[in-house]
Amino acid sequence: MRIAFYAPMKPPDHPQPSGDRRIARLLMAALRRAGNQVDLASRLRSRDGAGDPAHQARIARTGAATAERLLRRYRDQPAAEQPRAWMTYHLYYTAPDWLGPTVSAGLGIPYIAVEASLANKRATGPWAGGHQATVAALAHAAAVISLNPADTACLPDPTRVHSLLPFLDAAPFRTAAARRDRERARLAAQFGIPSGPPWLLAVAMMRPGDKLTSYRQLAAALAGVPERDWQLLIVGDGPARPAVAEAFAGATPGRVHVLGAWPGNRLPALYAASDLLVWPAHNEAYGMALLEAQAAGLPVLAGASGGIASIVRNGRTGVLTPPGDITAFAGALDKLLAAPAQRRAMAEAALTTVASEHTLDQAAARLGAILAEVTGP
Repeated sequence: MRIAFYAPMKPPDHPQPSGDRRIARLLMAALRRAGNQVDLASRLRSRDGAGDPAHQARIARTGAATAERLLRRYRDQPAAEQPRAWMTYHLYYTAPDWLGPTVSAGLGIPYIAVEASLANKRATGPWAGGHQATVAALAHAAAVISLNPADTACLPDPTRVHSLLPFLDAAPFRTAAARRDRERARLAAQFGIPSGPPWLLAVAMMRPGDKLTSYRQLAAALAGVPERDWQLLIVGDGPARPAVAEAFAGATPGRVHVLGAWPGNRLPALYAASDLLVWPAHNEAYGMALLEAQAAGLPVLAGASGGIASIVRNGRTGVLTPPGDITAFAGALDKLLAAPAQRRAMAEAALTTVASEHTLDQAAARLGAILAEVTGP
């Protein structure tokens, strides 16, 4: 089946790495693994984070014109080359879909929304237009696929909502896990990191807002375990890097290692070489880094925000603490640092859980079933 794919927040081939880009690419990979041909319909970005109605109106006009061009292009193609379904990933009031509903209606094909959310408090105010567009898109959708259980309650018509667990290609992470000792020795030598103390790992972009808040909460929690020996490795970069450095300025020299941004293909080795992923996850949806860590056999300590409990099994593959509770986070960290056997047991459980519930093949099967239901024979 040929599927038109669109991500209004950020196209999957955008040069800037992010969780949105990663998940869009994974969705396309899973659809292809299920035997579909997936075409990127457009690179139009509809996001307006500033709440500027005039800018949103311009995007809406551009979207309408783009949708009409797409319709003409598809209609000029032979029937066998036209899409049989349209899928939009990540639409909400700041990044509505101005293309999919129009094109799918014009072609008479199902419209599928993935990871959509509604915030009814935005029904009025500077993002009212984006909110109404998202409401209209969801009303038009033949299926709404939810990766985050926290979003499901706000979605209309639960009969059209399908759950899909966050997923990844687990193969490179399993391979890295099998080479844990070798990878740790290599990275210790490369970056001058003592290999004896537990390695704590944080992987996140450095940007103002929620990410910076998480970094600051992590620094405060680490200050709450002064008697424990640890090394913190941070992978990430961005405009808030000076503020992140300031947050950790009080740490004992030589304990915090800021490694900068890494390409995705280098991360499995670092996950596997570490002892615990630590991330307060302030206001996070679910955090792909948390799933990647577990795929490499790395247990997780995180704040229980959003849908994180759907990928971190509390007490089994990691430990979750109340969102924003730095004292609870520090207490859990203290206990885990003192319990290497517990961390090893969680590492094994993490590998097993990802392999049984969160792989690309499982996502392909789930997406294939949903597509079969909405497109028919």
